[in-house]
Amino acid sequence: MKIKNIFKSKNTMNAENQDKEQEIDDATLEANANGEQLIVEELSVEEQLNQDLAAEKDKFIRLFAEFENYKRRTAKERIDLFKTANQEVLLALLPVLDDFDRAQVEISKSGDENLLKGVELIHEKLKTTLASKGLEGVEVKAGDSFDPDFAEAITQIPAPSADLKGKIVDVVEKGYKLGDKIIRFPKVVIGQ
Repeated sequence: MKIKNIFKSKNTMNAENQDKEQEIDDATLEANANGEQLIVEELSVEEQLNQDLAAEKDKFIRLFAEFENYKRRTAKERIDLFKTANQEVLLALLPVLDDFDRAQVEISKSGDENLLKGVELIHEKLKTTLASKGLEGVEVKAGDSFDPDFAEAITQIPAPSADLKGKIVDVVEKGYKLGDKIIRFPKVVIGQ
């Protein structure tokens, strides 16, 4: 008898479980029909730990890549800074270099050879010192075609000849560059 009661109670439990599962299925269908989703699936502890580990690995890889990009960017910025660190000093010395050019022209008119030779020596020493720091002249001369990326037009005059129309007629002030960067554009006059 006890065995029959067990089977009866087991059958009763199965019937109750089936009723509950039917209710859950009905609720799930109804929720899905309303655009909502009911998640009944539970993850095991091991699966949850594997998902957490994968998320942490992904976060670590992204953080590491971001740090590598930061290192590369700061190294590039540091190199660029070293290349142009003395730009302000060189810009301050450019008027002195221009004055030496003008002084040479005027002293050569006077005819004093010793004075001219002394000024030329000092001028060359200054130019070589500035060149050793990376200063170079921007090569622009009369007759070249005008390129606004490499020269600054201060005025336009009627062209002395037809072949100088749209070209450089005169260079008023020399231009200089530090490495690949132009720090002072040459000032030129253009033929119209």
